[in-house]
Amino acid sequence: MKKVLLCEPNISEGLDLALVDEVLAQVRQFPEIKILDVSSDADHNRSVFTYMGEPQVVLQATKALAQTALERIDMRQHHGSHPRMGAVDVAPFIPVRGMEIAEAVEISREFGRFIGSLGVPVYYYEAAALRPEREKLPDIRKGQYEALEAKLKDPAWAPDEGPAIFNAKAGGLVTGVRFPLVAFNVNLHTTDVTIAERIAKAVRHINGGFRYVRAMGLALEDKGQVQVSMNLVNYSKTPLPRVLEAVRAEARRYGVLIAGTELVGPVPMEALEEVLKYYLQAHEFKMDQIIENALLD
Repeated sequence: MKKVLLCEPNISEGLDLALVDEVLAQVRQFPEIKILDVSSDADHNRSVFTYMGEPQVVLQATKALAQTALERIDMRQHHGSHPRMGAVDVAPFIPVRGMEIAEAVEISREFGRFIGSLGVPVYYYEAAALRPEREKLPDIRKGQYEALEAKLKDPAWAPDEGPAIFNAKAGGLVTGVRFPLVAFNVNLHTTDVTIAERIAKAVRHINGGFRYVRAMGLALEDKGQVQVSMNLVNYSKTPLPRVLEAVRAEARRYGVLIAGTELVGPVPMEALEEVLKYYLQAHEFKMDQIIENALLD
């Protein structure tokens, strides 16, 4: 079976689309790579690339993408509503087919060593984490770019790769191996960001909400709305409909309606199974009923 690895690097640029295209061009030079999605958000000032292919080719493409992003993005000028720690903020690798987790971890660490050699502090997370306190991305990114200089002076936060020296232009980078998450945003018909923050607090695990949900409230100034921005880190254990209905119920408390939702990047087909079952009440539905899925098999 041919091995397939997916990578989903996030860069801290969502306004200058010419720069985003320049970074993407580094992946396009590898014809074996299949680009699944590119998503740029002006309010977040962030872009997410999703592509997959043979593991070593994905590694080389990600090195090229990261090197260009590090050269072109200056974190000293960056402002956006999404938490971030560096120009290439996070680069997760996700095994899709024919790969063991350990193989993907070694790919992520080879990538980390490369970035460290460029003078950028690197931290490993999720399955690649070297310490239990570094498994979760929010724990590593706490304080964001603005706190990184002080954090690097603390021996407890010495990077896993690269120098323990603040790189003002590049910031820091997090890489590792994780389960395919679903980036799911719910936009609300209000400009009161405190409502989005309260709803995020109600549904996220750290405050007693869903075990596999990370969430935060953001302002979408260009749209005159606010957003509950979420990562569902295990959609099989915390399905999409359950989270959406919880957000809807919380919003109703404040007399606020949902304006729409966003799925950022590709979504595993299995994540949509519960959506069909819930909203169509098709309780016996199976993914092999989808014609295109049968063709892929």
